[in-house]
Amino acid sequence: MSKYIATRAMRGANALVTEAELMLNKALKEKGAETPVSFPNTAYYLPTILGMTGKAVEKLGDLQPVLKYARDLLHPIPAFSKWTPYLGETLDSGMATLLAAEAIEAIRFVYGLQPEPMPGFKLAGGTSFTSPDAKEGDNGDGHLNGPIDDIQLRSWGIQLVDGRMPGFAAIVGCAKSNEVAVKIVRELQRRNILCFLSGNVNGRSIIHQLMEEGVELGYDTYTVPFGTDTISAIYALGFATRSALTFGGLKPGQSREILLYNKERVFAFVLALGEVDDLKYAAAAGAINFGFPVIADTVIPEILPTGVTTYEHVVSMPFNQIEGKDDLERAERLVQKCIEVRGVKVKVSNVDVPVPYGSAFEGEVVRKADLRVEFGGKHSRAFEYLYMAKLDEVTDGKIEVIGPDFSQIPAQGSMDLGIVIKVAGRQMQQDFEPVLERQVHYFVNGASGIQHVGQRDIAWIRISNAAADKGFNLEHFGKILHARFHEDFGAIVDKVEVTIVTDPALHAEWLEKARAAYDYRNKRLADLTDDKVDEFYSCTLCQSFAPNHVCVVSPERLGLCGAYNWLDCKASYNINPTGPNQPIKLGKQLDDRKGYWQGTNDYAKIGSHGVVQEVSMYSIMENPMTACGCFECIVMLIPEANGVMVVSREDTSMTPAGMTFSTLAGIAGGGLQTPGVMGVGKYYLISPKFISADGGFKRVVWMSSVLKQTMNDEFKAVCEREGDPDLLDKIADERNVTTVDELLAWLEAHNHPAMAMEPMF
Repeated sequence: MSKYIATRAMRGANALVTEAELMLNKALKEKGAETPVSFPNTAYYLPTILGMTGKAVEKLGDLQPVLKYARDLLHPIPAFSKWTPYLGETLDSGMATLLAAEAIEAIRFVYGLQPEPMPGFKLAGGTSFTSPDAKEGDNGDGHLNGPIDDIQLRSWGIQLVDGRMPGFAAIVGCAKSNEVAVKIVRELQRRNILCFLSGNVNGRSIIHQLMEEGVELGYDTYTVPFGTDTISAIYALGFATRSALTFGGLKPGQSREILLYNKERVFAFVLALGEVDDLKYAAAAGAINFGFPVIADTVIPEILPTGVTTYEHVVSMPFNQIEGKDDLERAERLVQKCIEVRGVKVKVSNVDVPVPYGSAFEGEVVRKADLRVEFGGKHSRAFEYLYMAKLDEVTDGKIEVIGPDFSQIPAQGSMDLGIVIKVAGRQMQQDFEPVLERQVHYFVNGASGIQHVGQRDIAWIRISNAAADKGFNLEHFGKILHARFHEDFGAIVDKVEVTIVTDPALHAEWLEKARAAYDYRNKRLADLTDDKVDEFYSCTLCQSFAPNHVCVVSPERLGLCGAYNWLDCKASYNINPTGPNQPIKLGKQLDDRKGYWQGTNDYAKIGSHGVVQEVSMYSIMENPMTACGCFECIVMLIPEANGVMVVSREDTSMTPAGMTFSTLAGIAGGGLQTPGVMGVGKYYLISPKFISADGGFKRVVWMSSVLKQTMNDEFKAVCEREGDPDLLDKIADERNVTTVDELLAWLEAHNHPAMAMEPMF
């Protein structure tokens, strides 16, 4: 290892720890040791400090022992004659840098310093925009992201575990040019790699470059701008630490286990653009602790494999020495090198469309100002309908547009649209039609500049001016669907034919056919109950992050992530017989009320590596199903109320249990089996089997208002089914109840049935 790297990393670490100490001393004098310290919307306090030291920093005074620990990690910068090629001292310096950086960021929050203003900056996600037509300023427009909250971490959970998001890149500095900056990010987005942006070179950041080129930044586009100083890169390492605590079930203070977890399960790397100064060397040493290699586009000494990261630790790839016909090709090869060094397993979809394509664009919003044309919504009708046919009735690759295109539609106008997909395959089954049809949302959304919302006959699609200017047209919807169905469902689909309908008469005819099919499927699914099948399905996708978690999916209980139901798992098994969804033969039923079968218990033991012995499908009080961390809701017993509360992932408010969702998630996640606490998918709440052994939906005494609002019709139907049409109005939410005493008073005043039911335990 180069003495140069060690010296500069140690020097940078010493300087930052000193800066943190000075800032803390100043803050203690001006604010006092009891001043609260926190990052917003996280149950993990200052996550890197919590994970590495086990210390929950809640006030300024708590930072003193942390910085003393960081100071103790530092080593004197050795003279060349005393220097030995030992990486440990450099890694210690890196860890001290991370602790000091997080302390500095926390102190900044104490002083009310929000993420720096960036004129004209628009977040693509994590905002309070309520519609694609929201105006600038609606979310405090002009500020960078700052720390990622726990809600967003969990919403990315399913993408992390199912491989759609294979890893993340912490990009620090400034690219050679704006064009190179855009190319680097687009190449990472195309591979669905999450990009964390920070740092600068001589005051100029890649964040500035992307903004100047009109690249949409934010959660939904996988490009998160932390800040334009190097210190803000600490948020990327905090994200990694929380991944281990959230999904891995690890505990604060298990530093070695957390670092190994990240090395083995979180595929991340640092891409250093431009000049690397002392602080960047020190921060890079901190990243190496996590098993994350550093790739630089400048000439710096390299550190080859020693076992800390999987392959090389520091790689120098000077931009002007990369082979390539131009800078854009060099940028692409730089990204390829990063992926190679970290060993990230990426899947790139080759779709013949004139715009960038990948999952990273799924969350893009096409706002009114950039709208070329829309289909569906308030002013038109759009639908999508997929059905199976015989092999000789389908012409693979045939894409037909029947009716006018949108060239004659005025800018920001609308028109009716129907997307009719005919598929055939020897392994195709009618049950798979709705499973495949739901994929249209994800497949179409993958095109940059295209927004897709809804499904069936309430689809809403927007095409941006930018996409239209690049040549995107209606035929490209068919090209996307043909390519992606073959790529993702090739095991069951042999042929795909797509018809795009805009002709008014034909549109009405196909819409009537589609609605008849929707109605048939609804009735078919309603009849598909647990007692009508002889097998459930396992889902081990989340074991990539929560090794001992087991998920059992039945017709009446979808996966806790909300993304996989019984039919999805059945289709997945047919596509990949050795994949994450395996049939569980139920065998002998041991308890029909609580939901025990010999087969599910046997699977629980094997799937959890012996950690879980039994799983009850219908009870929260006895052997409930485990969870990883990407659940949509948490259901938790409120003993005093003789019922349960349901907290949505989107809800950051205080609950009657005295904890927010983020805090509760630490109890419900990580593969733990905790009686009285359970992570669930939100649509499980409307199932007749929802905690049916414990009293079912009538046990719900408190619920996040966002659930009431977004699932109002579904819950009203459940209340009718339960024989209490006014039950939803009797369930409290955060708008009127935040404590147990308030909850009890509410339940008495509204005569909630849980108060008269038998005790839950």
